[in-house]
Amino acid sequence: MEIQLGDIVRMKKPHPCGGTDWEITRVGADVKIKCLTCAHVVMLERYIFEKRVKQIVRRAEEVQDV
Repeated sequence: MEIQLGDIVRMKKPHPCGGTDWEITRVGADVKIKCLTCAHVVMLERYIFEKRVKQIVRRAEEVQDV
């Protein structure tokens, strides 16, 4: 899966706060994501992250172009 810093992803299961959209804040062997609803930060191993992602909502490049 091709992901970059600043991408917004939608996870399969909602966060307890009700949010499903997350911003990627770190990429590597682990992926750090921040909930856009409550700003909670979670760090997941990359293979677990890739299994839990439903879709990429917005790419970081799209934000820079605007």
